[in-house]
Amino acid sequence: MVFDESGNEVVKHQMPHEQILPAPGWVEHNPIEIVQKTQAVIEAAMKKAALSASDLVSVGITNQRETTVVWNPKTGQPWCNAIVWQDTRNERQMTMLEQRGQAELIRSKAGIPPATYFSAGKIQWILENIPGVKDASNRGEAVFGNIDTWLLWNLTGGTKGGIHVTDVTNASRTMLMDLTTLSWDEDLMELFGISLNMLPSIQPSASFFGETVPRGPFDGSVSINGVIGDQQAATVGQVCFAPGESKNTYGTGNFMLLNTGREIVPSEAGLLTTVCYQIEDSHPCYALEGSVAVTGSAVQWLRDQLGLIHSSSEIEELANTVQDNGDVYFVPAFSGLFAPYWRSDARGVIVGLSRYANRGHLARATLESICYQTRDVLEAMEKDSGIDLEIIRVDGGATVNSTLMQLQADVLGVPVVRPQVAETTSLGAAYCAGLSSGVWRNLEEVSQNWNMDLQWDPGWNEADREEGYAGWKKALQRTLDWID
Repeated sequence: MVFDESGNEVVKHQMPHEQILPAPGWVEHNPIEIVQKTQAVIEAAMKKAALSASDLVSVGITNQRETTVVWNPKTGQPWCNAIVWQDTRNERQMTMLEQRGQAELIRSKAGIPPATYFSAGKIQWILENIPGVKDASNRGEAVFGNIDTWLLWNLTGGTKGGIHVTDVTNASRTMLMDLTTLSWDEDLMELFGISLNMLPSIQPSASFFGETVPRGPFDGSVSINGVIGDQQAATVGQVCFAPGESKNTYGTGNFMLLNTGREIVPSEAGLLTTVCYQIEDSHPCYALEGSVAVTGSAVQWLRDQLGLIHSSSEIEELANTVQDNGDVYFVPAFSGLFAPYWRSDARGVIVGLSRYANRGHLARATLESICYQTRDVLEAMEKDSGIDLEIIRVDGGATVNSTLMQLQADVLGVPVVRPQVAETTSLGAAYCAGLSSGVWRNLEEVSQNWNMDLQWDPGWNEADREEGYAGWKKALQRTLDWID
């Protein structure tokens, strides 16, 4: 995506890439394909708008956090497919950390629980299960990065001088960075058997990372001044710069972040404490985050695995063929339950079926599952912060579904507001790049770009809202203790 100085979209191009599912609970991506598709969308967008490298002030990168790539920097080849954030293959490792009493060390330093979600366990699995990687890491021939680092390394030269760097937001999702010092922690590295020479250096989200190579997809050198994880990027794109401001992003999963300013707030209600963003030469800003593993990907499951719909957009029309869920609840715990439960033993269930239930009821239950999981997170967030959220700013691809947004307002009992630029993840990366390169002087200038598009107000009465939520909680209990 290309944006102008007012935060308006100039042009965009997008392409899907393959979801690789080799075993139950395993989710992989092809890192080479991601690089190739990234290059292709850059070239296509530049061509659409007749842009050249000289037309661009700066580039920002945003990415799915936690998704782990280990590659040989001398050849540029990954040692295996990227292990995606939803992957649960290292569940036994995480359970052992809890049983050994080592979870508190991780929580106290990194602000997050030991969970299959984060990068460190994925790196450890690769070191222990992919032949040759452990010895290669000692020789400097196996390095780690989330997708931001992998793309940055390739865009800045790859085997011919590529930069091995990440930002504070991505580093805070590894279980390896100390939130206070913003540096890799020796105790945590030792816990997972990961050496420092595998890890990228850490920088502020808005700072100078390097320049793209002239022969690359931009067909010229462009300064890269922003790197930030996708959910933190959406928070910046939604201009949630003041403590207490919050946003919820609807994508493959759902992610709600609440700005806590300079304060590191430990969660007592099952949320994550994370770095929200850091502007160069400024203090880091922190956040509480509620992460839900499966929301938009539940719709993809209806499309790809069940064939219930042919395209994701069809779910809205199908859900509107019925008046309610017909007492059907769908809890898509495909990767266990994330916030606020953190139950890796859970698996997905569809409950309440009768002869009356039809395709429309399952479609509606799928949309409601997104909304109910958001309510779970919202209640935990209010408990931790002591702040009653009076409005929810939303973004992401699924916000084009008006039925989903109305259901979300109904389930939460608060207004839901969508900005004019719904792709706030990309916009947040652009803001970081522009703040570092001087397009905007400060956060106040950036905030002036935000404008509302639509607002959905609650329509359910309190009795219906609580009855529906009680059914959800009952269904959720059926997911637990499935994996021994």
